[in-house]
Amino acid sequence: MVYRQDILFIWKQLSLVLSSPFVNDIRLTTQLALFLENRPGALARVCDELSKSKINILAVSTGDTVDYNVIRMVVSNPALALRLFQEHGSLAIESEVLLIEGDNKPGSLGAIARKLSEAGINIDYAYCATAQKSKTGLLVLRTSNSRKALKVLNT
Repeated sequence: MVYRQDILFIWKQLSLVLSSPFVNDIRLTTQLALFLENRPGALARVCDELSKSKINILAVSTGDTVDYNVIRMVVSNPALALRLFQEHGSLAIESEVLLIEGDNKPGSLGAIARKLSEAGINIDYAYCATAQKSKTGLLVLRTSNSRKALKVLNT
């Protein structure tokens, strides 16, 4: 049975998300950081294994050193992806990040960064991409306090 207070709670949560300028949807999610040898084919093999398991890559970022690449990714099934990486002997680390679907227009990222700054929340790193003509894009943010950032961006 659905109670009135349940409906009011859901409505309040929905209205908080919809009232945030530039933000259409925001949620906490798991990011995996995978350490791979910096060699041709390493990323292709990872993508092939994820594909075989029907795991979609929602966002990806790479950072290289001489010997290794750090591949940060948000995937559709992080628990299964982590298990696959471990089965193949790869070092992978989980962390909590914000996944934000927001407006693709000038000022969007600045508004988000300013709101977090005013709340004393640091952005450790971010990555995003969008097609130029797309109305929205996805932004991955790693902050000093993900749960507080979620609350701040939802007000």
